[in-house]
Amino acid sequence: MHYLDNSATTRVSEAAAKKALELMTENFGNPSSLYSFGMRAEDELNKARSVIAKALSVSEEEIFFTSGGTEGNNLAVLGAVQALRRRGNKIVTTAVEHSSVYETASYLEGQGFEVVRIRPDKSGNFAPEDFRNAIDEKTILVSVMAVNNEIGTVLPVEKLRKYIEFKGSPAILHSDCVQAFGKIPLRLGKLGVDIATISGHKIHAPKGVGAVYIRKGLRIKPIHFGGEQEKKLRPGTEAMPLIAAFGTAAGELDIPKSYTKAKELKAYLLQKLSELDGVVINSPENAVPYILNFSPVGIRSETMLHFLAQREIYVSSGSACAKGKPSHVLEAMSLDRGVADSAIRVSFCSDNTTEDIDALVSALRDGMNTLVKRKQI
Repeated sequence: MHYLDNSATTRVSEAAAKKALELMTENFGNPSSLYSFGMRAEDELNKARSVIAKALSVSEEEIFFTSGGTEGNNLAVLGAVQALRRRGNKIVTTAVEHSSVYETASYLEGQGFEVVRIRPDKSGNFAPEDFRNAIDEKTILVSVMAVNNEIGTVLPVEKLRKYIEFKGSPAILHSDCVQAFGKIPLRLGKLGVDIATISGHKIHAPKGVGAVYIRKGLRIKPIHFGGEQEKKLRPGTEAMPLIAAFGTAAGELDIPKSYTKAKELKAYLLQKLSELDGVVINSPENAVPYILNFSPVGIRSETMLHFLAQREIYVSSGSACAKGKPSHVLEAMSLDRGVADSAIRVSFCSDNTTEDIDALVSALRDGMNTLVKRKQI
C-alpha cells in the first residue's frame, strides 16, 4: 500500500495507540471523579494539556479539548460572534477556508451578518492588503486558516493583528491551524491570534479529538451546555483515551526532521511529474512541502482516484470533508474548469518514501495513457 493522503488523516502512532488502550482498559476512571482512581485520569488529562500547550508555546489554561477541528472551528466562529455581536456585524474570512469555517460563516450570513471572503490569485496566494482593506471598525471576527488543506498555501495570518489594531477594530482573530500544527512551528502568541484550532488525527493521534487555544482573558460564548468540564466551554465527560493519545502524539513531534523530509519528497515528486506531459501544478511554489496539488489535465479526478486505488495508491482530490464535491478552493483560484476537474492532492508525512512516489508516478503514467480523456470545456 502507498498511502499519500495524510492531510485527510494519518496512521495512529504505536505509542499513541498504546496510550489510548491504557486509558480504555487500565486507567479508565472519569477525570471529574473525586476519588484517587479518577484523579489518576485527571493527571493524564493535565499531562496531555501541558504537552499540547508547550507545542504551541502557550499556557495550559489556554487549551480546551474538543472532538476535532470541525467542532473547534464552530466554537471559535460562533462563540466569538456571539460575544461581540453588539459591537458590529462584519466577518472577514477567505474563500478557501475549511468547510467548518466556510459553512458556519454562510450560516451567519443568513442570520444577517456581513461576510467578506478574500480570494486568492490564480497561484493560490493572497495579497495582505486585501485583508487590510476589508477590516474596519464594524469587524468583529477575522477567521483565516494558517495553511490551506488543499493546495498548501501559507496565509498571512501574522499580519492580521496589526491590521485589526490599525483599523481600531474590536475583532477577535481566529486561525484554523489544523494543517499547520505539527508541520510548521506555531508560536501562537507571536502569531497574534486570539483563538486557534488543532486536530489530533492530522498528527498520528486518533480521530475524534482536537483542541482550541483561547487567549487568556478572552471571553467567548459556549455553543454546548451541560457540565463544568473544560471551564464550561466544552462540557461533557472528556474522551480520555483520545486526549491522552493526542498528548502522546504531540510529544513525538519533530518538526525540523519531518519538514526536511517532506521538502525532499515534494522536490522528488515535482521532478518526476515534470517528466509527464499534460500535468499542471496547482499549488503555489511557496506552499508548505507537505501538500502538492496537481492536475493530469483531461482526466477527471474521480476517474484517476479509482484507477490509483485499484493499485493500492491512495491520494485525494481535495478535502476529505467535501466527499468528492467540486473544490471551492480551486474555484476561488479561478482555475480553468478542465484543470480543476482533474485535480489530485498528494500529502506527505514522515512515513512516506520515494518508493511511494515512484509507484504513484508510474500509475499516473499508465492512467494518462489508458483512461479516456474528458473534452475541455
